[in-house]
Amino acid sequence: MKFQPDQLEGVNAISRLDADRLWVHQTPFTHSVLVPWRGEVQPWAANSPADLTAAHFEQILALQPELVIFGSGAKLAFVSPQLYRALIERRIGIETMDTGAACRTYNVLVNEGRKVVGAILLSPAAGSA
Repeated sequence: MKFQPDQLEGVNAISRLDADRLWVHQTPFTHSVLVPWRGEVQPWAANSPADLTAAHFEQILALQPELVIFGSGAKLAFVSPQLYRALIERRIGIETMDTGAACRTYNVLVNEGRKVVGAILLSPAAGSA
């Protein structure tokens, strides 16, 4: 699905999402990523909620967001709050939704000028390494 092109200048926008690929502006990604409102998109070494550890959420802290939108995959899947305790302790909000909803919500928030990070899980395509 394609998303609306309207965006604030200088912020990252998720422009498209397919089953196994996400585009930030014109750059495609085939692996899970952290998409900060500004700056470089970072790889996020997890393919599913079952792969996540507290260290995955601690990686987000370096980006200094006020809010994290967690895209759990094709279907909504919650993870234990123990995994994202570091965010809670620093009063950083986290919302969990399926990846499509997370991408749309991220775009709305970033275009409102919010310091948001999209933590987006992507499963590798069948047959890819």
